[in-house]
Amino acid sequence: MQAVFEGRVVANADDSAVVVIEGNRYFPPTAVTEGVLQESPTPYTCPWKGECQYYSLRVDEQVHKDLAWAYPEPYPSAIERVGV
Repeated sequence: MQAVFEGRVVANADDSAVVVIEGNRYFPPTAVTEGVLQESPTPYTCPWKGECQYYSLRVDEQVHKDLAWAYPEPYPSAIERVGV
């Protein structure tokens, strides 16, 4: 499976490595193309997944704010619910 933005592959992983939650696809960090993400200061905490880290996507010197996100330390109940 690939994540593509403006014709550029920004993540690439086997389908079995991608987790789908509520229609969103979560790629393993190692699947993301090096150098395309930069941490964003945008705060958010999901009531059932936990604290979210947003990332802006840098493509061809343009920064696209908060297009990617991760849950670095999801709540234990979220892990149980998702099964990973």
